[in-house]
Amino acid sequence: MMWVGFEGTVAPPELLAALQAGHVGGTILFKRNLAFTSAGSTSPPGPAGAWTGTASVGMDVVDIEALCALNRSLHAVSPAGIPAVTSVDQEGGVVQRVRAPATQWPPMMAFDRLGSPEDEEIARRAGRFMGTELRAMGFDIDFAPVLDVHTNPANPIIGDRAFGTDAEAVARRAIAFAHGLAEAGIWACGKHFPGHGDTLTDSHLELPWVTHDQARLEAVELVPFARAAAAGIPLMMTAHVMYPALDAAHPATLSEAILTGILRKRFGYQGLIISDDLDMKAISADRGADAAAVAAVQAGCDVLLCCRDPETQARVREALIKAWESDSTLRSRIGESVARIEAAKRELVALQTASHVIPRAEDIGGFEHRRLADKLAGR
Repeated sequence: MMWVGFEGTVAPPELLAALQAGHVGGTILFKRNLAFTSAGSTSPPGPAGAWTGTASVGMDVVDIEALCALNRSLHAVSPAGIPAVTSVDQEGGVVQRVRAPATQWPPMMAFDRLGSPEDEEIARRAGRFMGTELRAMGFDIDFAPVLDVHTNPANPIIGDRAFGTDAEAVARRAIAFAHGLAEAGIWACGKHFPGHGDTLTDSHLELPWVTHDQARLEAVELVPFARAAAAGIPLMMTAHVMYPALDAAHPATLSEAILTGILRKRFGYQGLIISDDLDMKAISADRGADAAAVAAVQAGCDVLLCCRDPETQARVREALIKAWESDSTLRSRIGESVARIEAAKRELVALQTASHVIPRAEDIGGFEHRRLADKLAGR
């Protein structure tokens, strides 16, 4: 149930041992896990100021061979038949961990300049192209698409990461993008349920509030998530945000009313619910990540994301073990999640086996991919 981050460009022996023992179910990579080489221009010359979708003069370039070797080492210790998944935040715009020589995509708000059905067709192709490159790098999961609706220009954390300012358009584009990822054999993850698009603060730093009434939430924030649940998106990430109209006492990550009541029961969601990072101050500052982890599982989370601190990861694991030993209700709840995770991972293996995409290094930053990124950027 724990998917973790770590420091360095080589997997620590302790992490490999935990993956092999099944004590950790997956990993997430960040810029700190990438090796870089300083390089000149890796793209053909274009018009001055043009979006090239790849490296420019003097830009640090990711060492793809080192990244592939890292992902291979993380996969190699997987328990038989139940892969230890590797994941990354590769959205486009400011949130894409692997940049040059991979295709660099503009922010997804660029879709707001396109109409239907062109936006949906391009979103699906963009997802497939991005997924193709991620498969070639050895990833299994992209923590994208953002399903938040950008309705607050002062939002410090979502902004142009969103697929638009209209709920129906966001749903249409984001789901098409997720389908494109699946065609490449990559799991998509919709985020941040039930909607982070109208917050005034950053949940990495403090607990944001969305104070709209339920009617507004039903008409805007919840729409893309309901559509994504119906479309069968495999992963949904929670928001460390308060929604008093839905639960006056708990942020969404810790709210049974929101995660189980709305997402599971009302929307009929069958995939995995994953917490946003438990190291974030919005969730850990008041109660600690260990207590938050137990509360998140009680609320309905299947997977717990612990992105940085090994000590936090150890405390979370110990808290879950103690809760499992002392609380029969929580023991049953954990059993449900473990069964759901194992079944989902087998489905991922089947998806990648059936995918027509054969991972190839030459697809990373490929011409067709960069040309589509240019088109989406309007250049």
